[in-house]
This record gives sequence, C-alpha cells and structure tokens, in this order.
Amino acid sequence: MLLKLILFGVIFYAVYKLMGGKLPEIGGKKKDTIPKGEDKKKIEEDTLVECEKCGTYVTYKESIIIKGKVYCSKECAGL
Repeated sequence: MLLKLILFGVIFYAVYKLMGGKLPEIGGKKKDTIPKGEDKKKIEEDTLVECEKCGTYVTYKESIIIKGKVYCSKECAGL
C-alpha cells in the first residue's frame, strides 16, 4: 500500500515537472493580457512595424515616426 502511494507521488511529480512546474488552470484567467512594465517595453522594441511608403518591415525601435506614421528610413520619411 505504501509502495503504491510513493509510486503515485513520483508519477505525479514527474508530470508536474513536465508541465513546467505549473498546474493547469480550469476556468481561470486567460494569458492574453497586455504585459506591464519591462515586458511591455521589450515587446514594443522588438515588434515589427510596416513602413508607410515602401512596405518594408523594421523593428519599432529602429523606425522613424513622424505625425503618427511609421517609416523605415530618412529617405522614406522625406527628411
């Protein structure tokens, strides 16, 4: 009896670790929420945006924004 209980515990622990150490949420919050703080900043810098003039994709960090429009370079922005 004790051996079965120990074996069940070991199997449960192995499954728990395979799932990343987190138990599944049943009817809980969805993870599609807007990140806050540093995570939001990282996503904004790594997000690809399309140039208004030529259609080239560049990262948000490297883009040039003039009057709410996104450009990939000074040539496309007309500077």
